[in-house]
Amino acid sequence: MLLALDMGNTNILAGVYDGETLICTARVHTAHWRTADEWAVLLHDILLMRGVDAEKVSGVIMSSVAWPATEALRNGIRLFTGIDPFVVGPGLKTGLNIGIDNPAQLGSDMVCNAVAALSEYKPPLIIFDMGTATTMSVLDPNGRFIGGAILPGLNTSLEALSAKAAQLPKISIETPERVIGRNTVDCMRSGAVFGTASMLDGLIERVEEELGSSCTVLATGGLSERIVSKMRREVRHSPSLLLEGLRLIYKKNAAPL
Repeated sequence: MLLALDMGNTNILAGVYDGETLICTARVHTAHWRTADEWAVLLHDILLMRGVDAEKVSGVIMSSVAWPATEALRNGIRLFTGIDPFVVGPGLKTGLNIGIDNPAQLGSDMVCNAVAALSEYKPPLIIFDMGTATTMSVLDPNGRFIGGAILPGLNTSLEALSAKAAQLPKISIETPERVIGRNTVDCMRSGAVFGTASMLDGLIERVEEELGSSCTVLATGGLSERIVSKMRREVRHSPSLLLEGLRLIYKKNAAPL
């Protein structure tokens, strides 16, 4: 079995594959203070809770955009499984044609999403990944990664709003019934959910205008389902897109499990 992990700035998404089948997932907080021993215990307990025999894990791959915590997680994986995990980055084969100014700057999460998307959909493609930041990846008709955009994530925007505006409270993200809010909290939720949905609709329109062709649009990330449901453009929700990209990259770099 393959253990795939994506370490984001806020959460770690973990998944276990039995062959090509994703049999379980888990999401835990990216705690920068955890030691390797703590990560080893946590991963063991998560798999045990999901009914996965840790001894059957024969491969591990991870991506990370939270580099201060990466090495502790990597060492924890070694302690837990006895395996040195693949880490998506320079030296690992991905098969992705990257056409940006400095390919080394491309986040490993965006690489994984693009690899997975190209395995299932015909380009051109637009991929939104909604987490701490919302990233947009654009792949041209030849499947080349040509760039994108980075926006504040939904929670990040709301936290900044309540921190900088004295009369605006901290709120949970829920979808309001209507766009026109009738109280402060509903107004904030409307701006967050409907505002983000409208912004992404507008970005799609502008990208297609630049490319001169329509695109297939995908969305992933912890907050994506709530936003996709309010977008006017057709968007394919793919919550396990990044994990699938990790699986495919592992397959390109290792012997079959």
